[in-house]
Amino acid sequence: MIYADNASTTKISESVYVKMLPFLHEQYGNASNHYSLGSEAKKAIEHSRWQVAEATGADSSEIVFTSGGSEGNSWILQGIAANSDEQPNHVITSSIEHPSVMNVCLALEKRGVSVTYLPVDNNGRVSVFDLEAALRHETKAVSIMLVNNEIGTIQPIAEIGRLLNERGIIFHTDAVQAVGHIPVNVVDLHIDFLTASAHKFNGAKGTGFVYIKSGLSLPQIVYGGGQEHGMRAGTENVAGIVALGYALEESVTDMDNENKKKNFLVQATIDGLRTLVPEVLFIGEDTDRLPGILNIVFPHASGEAMMHLLDLKGICVSTGSACNSGKDEPSHTLLSLGLTNKQAKSSIRISYGRYNTEEDVNSIVSAIIDSYNKIIASV
Repeated sequence: MIYADNASTTKISESVYVKMLPFLHEQYGNASNHYSLGSEAKKAIEHSRWQVAEATGADSSEIVFTSGGSEGNSWILQGIAANSDEQPNHVITSSIEHPSVMNVCLALEKRGVSVTYLPVDNNGRVSVFDLEAALRHETKAVSIMLVNNEIGTIQPIAEIGRLLNERGIIFHTDAVQAVGHIPVNVVDLHIDFLTASAHKFNGAKGTGFVYIKSGLSLPQIVYGGGQEHGMRAGTENVAGIVALGYALEESVTDMDNENKKKNFLVQATIDGLRTLVPEVLFIGEDTDRLPGILNIVFPHASGEAMMHLLDLKGICVSTGSACNSGKDEPSHTLLSLGLTNKQAKSSIRISYGRYNTEEDVNSIVSAIIDSYNKIIASV
């Protein structure tokens, strides 16, 4: 099997797996208890919090562990709105956000919050000028993802952050696809809230974190004990949190080499396909993009058919966001770029990761060409 869907989830690092195992078996204490077994668990959580802070330029007190990106996005956006319930409330986001942001915004609209969905250019990039023009006196928050999960476009977050800081407007970024893959420093980006998820950077599923800038607050998300600074009650997932910390530390350490490799793999894929199937379209090729992500539109084949044929050959790719899998609808991200319904349904996403090789690229290119030719021949 060749796995090329790393934007959906990643294989846990072997060294990280080894480090988390003791907390599933020998060191299984509850971090809230004060005897030695519990104290060791608590110490491990705080070490992970320190690792996250070191990797992101935050302070340890600004990091709260969660179950992942969707929880973090929902908590932050709903919390910001709740903090402004008694005032006119306006939120700005982009038209290509992850469903965990888009669906919260739709829910907020039902509660009377006004939401502006910014357009993007044909590479999926938000215009800072459009954002500035959309600001109102009652704008309370802006949420723009750092990296798009389907096409890999990197947004001008630092520039947006500086603008919003000057206006005193809260700024959140969904950095789930970015953390662990490109440099992410919360101070340099001028952000107030950030969301991340461990399974996107070779950690374990079911753990993530949010960054909450010192001086800001959110309503408590889970009531109970005093875990996570009293903001998110419940016995901590110690093993998952330990894995998150070491996975992020490992990813940041190896980032430069990994990104060079992933950029090479993407370019080799583009070159191979462009030579033999010149009519294919590569989305976001002309903009700043996350290393490893490649979205390809086939003019005469559905993405779903291509995905299944590749699966039969032992190759895992996707037709877009894993959170939208199973829905027979074109990607809202691709439609926002100006693609037609047919084009949006004719795309696949390849996302290379730490364990992919040049041999994988050769196999993928060959399999894509063979699958595409079979579809064309059957039409």
